[in-house]
Amino acid sequence: MRTLEDYAPRRGLSIPVVSCLSPGGEPNDGDQRRLVRYLIQGGRGADVLFVMGTTGEWNKLDQARRHRVIRVVVEETKKHESRLAQAGESPVEAWVGLTAPTRAETLETLELALAIGAHAGVIAPLAIQDVGDPVRFLARDVADLLDARRGRLPIFLYDNADISVGPEQHLRTRAVKQLSRLDFVRGIKVSAPPRRLGHYTKAARTFRDLGAFDIYVGDALQIMRMMRPRTGFWGTLREHWNRFLLHDLLPAGVVSGPANLLPREWQRAWRMASAGDVERMDQLEALFLQFSASYRFPEGKRSLAALKRGLLRRGVISSDSVAKGTSALSQEQTAKFDAALESLDDAIAAALPARWRSDPAQAEEP
Repeated sequence: MRTLEDYAPRRGLSIPVVSCLSPGGEPNDGDQRRLVRYLIQGGRGADVLFVMGTTGEWNKLDQARRHRVIRVVVEETKKHESRLAQAGESPVEAWVGLTAPTRAETLETLELALAIGAHAGVIAPLAIQDVGDPVRFLARDVADLLDARRGRLPIFLYDNADISVGPEQHLRTRAVKQLSRLDFVRGIKVSAPPRRLGHYTKAARTFRDLGAFDIYVGDALQIMRMMRPRTGFWGTLREHWNRFLLHDLLPAGVVSGPANLLPREWQRAWRMASAGDVERMDQLEALFLQFSASYRFPEGKRSLAALKRGLLRRGVISSDSVAKGTSALSQEQTAKFDAALESLDDAIAAALPARWRSDPAQAEEP
């Protein structure tokens, strides 16, 4: 069982894994395993696979289906640990989205994550319907459950206003400060502007000696701005302002939903942003913006449906079905998206070397 003494949060690209479903809405285990292998890309894709987050349609599936997807993703990820090590590639971790509609279901999922040996868990306390006090829930319910087990599971907070169920859309800075005191709370995934990231960084700094506490950016394209070195007077001033907001702490990683389709490309983006290679950052950002435009229609965004459609076209999965309640692509939208994806594939092939283009062959069993 995992202990916390030597645990350091995995840095880099975190991919919130889509849930592969049959046309009838049941989890497709074979497709899910193929997707895990595709996202790992033989060690050139994801650093972290985050199963059952918002991209996984966690709030559209019942507990049994959520748990089925979680089991498959964690099991398949762990199968690749030794293979990656033997090949000299970096390890990949499986983090479980523990959040469920109720307190009891969330704790039940934590029990599952412990039982199957997940590397970490992720909790969005403001998305749990019957949790009024996020600090008390983590410090009492979650801590008591972990105390009753032989080992401890690293827990990451998740702050996303889109899934909050109450009047509070973001975790209060005071709450993050209190939660960072818990030895098992090791960081936070945040979909918010840099100023809020900075608030959380400042809140947790006092207690960093109890263990690493890192920030993961949930609005993926923000890393192209936050981590960009600036030139000239105004550019340098802006860079210093961003560093002031973040208290001189760069993000530990990026959480990218589009990386479900483009794992190698987003891994390259993280590396280029970390290195401050502006020319290549601009090149990749243009490709990502082209993809973003492909699933925006007058009727609204269809990002999740587009990801599954793209994975179907890549031959990674056998069905692009979405869960009941998730917006699907119409026939007309599908035709437009397919044409846009062909154009994007051509642009990627022209811009990037083969090493940094996601390879559908990686989805096959080694």
